[in-house]
This record gives sequence, structure tokens and C-alpha cells, in this order.
Amino acid sequence: MIQKVVQIGNSIGVVIPQSLASNTLKIGDIVHVDKDPVSGTYFINKTDKGNASSITPEFLFWLKKFNKKYKIALAELAKK
Repeated sequence: MIQKVVQIGNSIGVVIPQSLASNTLKIGDIVHVDKDPVSGTYFINKTDKGNASSITPEFLFWLKKFNKKYKIALAELAKK
């Protein structure tokens, strides 16, 4: 399905057709929007306010690179 990105105030948005949302999304629901840093694909996941995670895929990607780059130094620090 192809949708056009539209201006909504100072933000942008994409309309989710009712046929796609079916019974899973309703007006007022909280969703978490993620972007895969490698593929650039966006994901929309329904969530509860209390369960919304502040850990993004971008952070996890950065953390993986950081751990790989500083693996030896981190291991030495862990010994102390």
C-alpha cells in the first residue's frame, strides 16, 4: 500500500486506512514508531503508555557498534 506523507501542523504524518488498522488500532491508542537504522524501514507497534520503551533501534545499533569497538577496554574495566 502506498500512502502520501502529509503536513500536520509542524509535523508530518501518514494516514493509516481503516481497512489496514482493522480492529487493532483505535483513535487515542499509543503507538511506538521505530526506524531500522540499516534498512530504513519504519515499524508501528501498538503499546500501552506504561510499557512504552525509550530504547530505540538506533540506540541498540549504536550500542552494538560501541561494544564491538571498545570490547577489550570494557573487558579490562570489568576486571577492576
